[in-house]
Amino acid sequence: MNEEANDISSSGSQTDSWVALKAFTAARIALGRAGTAVPAKESLAFKLAHAHARDAVHSSLQTAPLINDLNAFGLPLFLLHSQAAERLQYLQRPDLGRRLDQASADTLIQAGCQPADVAIILADGLSATAINRLAVNLLKYLIPLLQSAPVSLAPLCLVQQGRVAVGDEIGALLSAKLTVMLIGERPGLSASDSIGAYVTYAPAIGITDEKRNCISNIRPDGLPLDVAAQKIFYLCTEALQLQLTGIHLKDHSALVDVPTRSHPNKELD
Repeated sequence: MNEEANDISSSGSQTDSWVALKAFTAARIALGRAGTAVPAKESLAFKLAHAHARDAVHSSLQTAPLINDLNAFGLPLFLLHSQAAERLQYLQRPDLGRRLDQASADTLIQAGCQPADVAIILADGLSATAINRLAVNLLKYLIPLLQSAPVSLAPLCLVQQGRVAVGDEIGALLSAKLTVMLIGERPGLSASDSIGAYVTYAPAIGITDEKRNCISNIRPDGLPLDVAAQKIFYLCTEALQLQLTGIHLKDHSALVDVPTRSHPNKELD
């Protein structure tokens, strides 16, 4: 038995050698104990985190405020929907979330958009909460970086009941060389508002995940929004130059100078 982990203090309480690690992680470590159970405070905190995670999975996109904020970027905007008619069907039938419904597909076809380098797509995924809270602020960093490259941008797309792969169909219909899918990630017990960014070159229906690059855990307490935008920008420029994404595209952004820009609003909306 580890003697250091079981030292008894003068007050009779047991010290925990993991306590110091709590400064470096939000993981549930060094919770203490009350008899053979965890303390009531920690038990209640776990239940609250679980409730936040469940709420995030069942959350909905706040389309009206999102559309209002996204219009500020001066790009055309499409509100689209997957083949999953409502949330329960979306959760039970992942395949339906990977394709657009016919009305949405027809909208993009009839729009006749000009080919572009990058299509940015937002989808609720498994946490619309993340998109509602963070997506616009992330784009305030990302879009100016892309426009400074310069990279031509397709219309923005906001997808209800969408999975990652729905971006492949959208990118193909928009004639975009590259898609950036910003989607709410599956909530954990320490994060219910995390965005994942998926970068895919030559989007087409049926592409599999080894053809994508993913940046995960984008949130203020995870990967900060400005750093995430710089990484997405780096992957986009490399992908357009090399004409590929996925396992053959590596993120060496820490080894190069990625241009930075001041955020137009330091405070989150």
